[in-house]
Amino acid sequence: MRKVTPNELEGLTLLAMGSTVLSLRVDGELLDRLRQHAAKRGMSVQDYVVRTLIRDDFDERFKTAVDETQKFYGAEEVT
Repeated sequence: MRKVTPNELEGLTLLAMGSTVLSLRVDGELLDRLRQHAAKRGMSVQDYVVRTLIRDDFDERFKTAVDETQKFYGAEEVT
């Protein structure tokens, strides 16, 4: 995986084994936090995001975050 230049970060594109492309638009504050977390581990932002997505507990953590967000906004559960 190649490292992304600062100018490319606004339209961050992740490649997974050359078969799928995922584009993300993130706000500046979130991108700064991602940069900090990645830097602590000596990783690029791309590598950090991909590693986070493939963690064994990602699905569980994501579902918990969605549930908490729905409770906060009073939204009904989506199935």
